[in-house]
Amino acid sequence: MVDEVLSQNEIDALLSALSTGEMDAEELKQEEENKKVRVYDFKRALRFSKDQIRSIGRIYENYARLLTTYLSGQLRTYVHIAVASVDQLPYEEFIRSIPKMTILNVFSMEPLDGKVIMEVNPNIAYTMLDRMLGGQGTDKAKVDSLTEIETIIMTQLFEKTSNIMKEAWSSLVEIDPNLEEFENNPQFLQMVSPNETVVVVSFNTTIGDVSGMINICIPHMVLEPIIPKLSVHYQMQTETKARDPEAYAKISENLKQSTLELKAVLGETSINIQQFLKLDTGDFITLNRSIEEPIELKLNDVSKFNVQIGKVGHHVSVQILEEIEGGEEHDG
Repeated sequence: MVDEVLSQNEIDALLSALSTGEMDAEELKQEEENKKVRVYDFKRALRFSKDQIRSIGRIYENYARLLTTYLSGQLRTYVHIAVASVDQLPYEEFIRSIPKMTILNVFSMEPLDGKVIMEVNPNIAYTMLDRMLGGQGTDKAKVDSLTEIETIIMTQLFEKTSNIMKEAWSSLVEIDPNLEEFENNPQFLQMVSPNETVVVVSFNTTIGDVSGMINICIPHMVLEPIIPKLSVHYQMQTETKARDPEAYAKISENLKQSTLELKAVLGETSINIQQFLKLDTGDFITLNRSIEEPIELKLNDVSKFNVQIGKVGHHVSVQILEEIEGGEEHDG
């Protein structure tokens, strides 16, 4: 609970009310005692902290972006999916909140226990089906009478979202989702007890001109083994862990194979166009560097060393004399 800070005017008004008898100090004390009592509904147990709920929200924001890209390609029309809310509630309440006839995809989440439900609003589901069959995409929902062929088409469409879920969760845990069931009646899905706490992620979904909701229901038993990983504290610890020696060695080895350009610059000068046009064979161009001075050796056009010209065998070479201080700060 965050303490409220009163302004000076509020403090003065409070003191004035106490001194004039308009407000009783005992009443204030009693109100403060009453505030310490908080109503708790055991049927609606809150088993996830706000921090953990936010972490789940971030995972599914990434999922929404990936799903938008996937469905845009499959349906060949405008698709927009965005997280609308992330809530925790009893499983029974989730089942009551969705239509009596809808599209329900049940995914296993190996190696995690339990299953996750992806509920697709009938309007959205039929629009997807209509687009898959070559139609314009209407909102005439008829999920209660899907033919066998239509059921197969819808199942194949949602089977491919398993990889999207896997990628979205990869930053936290490695899972292998698999579409286990395709159902259109929520009453047949009794995966957990009615009072089991579930996290429901709701997405605002637009396909063409049709809008609706997609909901993902995640039971507590699925998330229980990875709850510590959902906290910001755990994620910060993970980010600050010592680097992986094997990965570090591999990156270092790859960097050693990178190509760099070394350039020894004898000197520079500036001339105008008129002088350039008059240049002829045998002309001399005076540079800005004396013959006794060292020349610059540049690494990818950044001055790094002072060197002197020499010869090794039949090759022209340079010998490094000293490193140029702050050479990384100014380009050639």
